[in-house]
Amino acid sequence: MSRVPVPPCVGPGMCVRRALLKPRDVVYVKGLLEAADGLAQLFAEEGGAVTIATTNSQARDLDALLDALFFEVGAVIIDPCLVPVDDEHVA
Repeated sequence: MSRVPVPPCVGPGMCVRRALLKPRDVVYVKGLLEAADGLAQLFAEEGGAVTIATTNSQARDLDALLDALFFEVGAVIIDPCLVPVDDEHVA
C-alpha cells in the first residue's frame, strides 16, 4: 500500500511552519513532537517537505523547540517562524 500525501489540516486560530528535512529526519522530528503531548502536528509531504502546525497559544513554545531541532538536523528552513493561518489561507 503506497502512501499518499495529504494537505495539512489547519484553520484559523493556528500557526504553521514549513521546512525541508532529510527523509530519515522526518521520523525523528515527528517522534519528538508526538512526545511533547499535543504541542504540534507534523504533516509530511514528498521529499522531506514538512508542515508543522500548532495553536496560536502554543506558538512561542513550539518556535523555540523547532529552532533547536532544525539546527540539530540541518533543516532547510522555509518559514523562519510560525505563520498564523487566516480564513484566506486555510489548507
